[in-house]
Amino acid sequence: MDIIETLSCLTELAGVSGEENNASVTACEMLKEFGESSMDFFGNVYCKRFGFDESKPTVLLDAHIDEIGMIVTYITDEGFLKVSNCGGIDRRLLLAQQVTVYGNEKLTGFVTSTPPHLEKDNTVVPEMDDIYVDIGYSKEQAEKLVNQGDRILIENKLEKLENGRVTSKALDDRSGVAAILLALDMLKNKQTKYNVSVLFSSQEETGERGAKIGSYNIDADMAIAVDVSFAKTHSDTDENMGIMGKGAMIGIAPSLSRKLSKSLINLAKEKNIPYQLEVMGGGTGTNADEIGISRGGVQTVTISVPEKYMHTPVEVVDIKDIENTSTLIAEFLIEEGEEL
Repeated sequence: MDIIETLSCLTELAGVSGEENNASVTACEMLKEFGESSMDFFGNVYCKRFGFDESKPTVLLDAHIDEIGMIVTYITDEGFLKVSNCGGIDRRLLLAQQVTVYGNEKLTGFVTSTPPHLEKDNTVVPEMDDIYVDIGYSKEQAEKLVNQGDRILIENKLEKLENGRVTSKALDDRSGVAAILLALDMLKNKQTKYNVSVLFSSQEETGERGAKIGSYNIDADMAIAVDVSFAKTHSDTDENMGIMGKGAMIGIAPSLSRKLSKSLINLAKEKNIPYQLEVMGGGTGTNADEIGISRGGVQTVTISVPEKYMHTPVEVVDIKDIENTSTLIAEFLIEEGEEL
């Protein structure tokens, strides 16, 4: 599998929370190579890996398919679009951004801004209620093309950087999706200790809603939630940050299974897979929090890809970290020396 090509394809697709269909359909097609795949009405994507054996315990591999964006709430008398956020969008970067409005047709728009010469206070971060999108139409024209509830994205295609890094929108969490796909590719023709079910879940950015439904439907014994986490930049300390290029971040938290965390740590050491720790004092802020309390409880752990500039259109990850995440997952699942 060409991981950069796969990641490029995934990140290019629109999939704002609650409107994940474009991304979900493509991900569902990608999974057909590895097992029986399907989608539900909620936008969740499911896959049972070939060779599913009811006598074995089941491991769920989860990554969320949705991305942050905006939603149209109102069209003003002047034809401007008022918006709200879908997920934790960074309001500091919105002004003067070019956006794509997914209305009755794709439209290009711009977030309005006041010229700095006329701005009375440049230190104030605008509230979402102060954000307007200009699509260049009157109200009458705009209402023919745009509906309340349509989604808006700041678009950005994946670009290669130096030292094996890439930048794009939606690397949170198409990086996790790509890591799981690569792990499945590594497992081709391999016998595993566990059944493998995959969930590419919807609406994580708006409350982990897809994971609640998906994990209930799958009823797994164990789960690995694959997401991104904070990578150190020039202004951060490394105390609570991952280091890009240093490997997958194995989660340790009260809401996670310490047994699974230790198992992954020991496995990484044994197989010489680069890893680092992510220690959290409560919940993880990921789908793991919902999956862990599904049904009667699921032993759950997180594996995260270090990412810079989270929740912006220029998120950055290191391909080696994705590959090491995939290797760790595959090694956890594989039964050494046996082939189908």
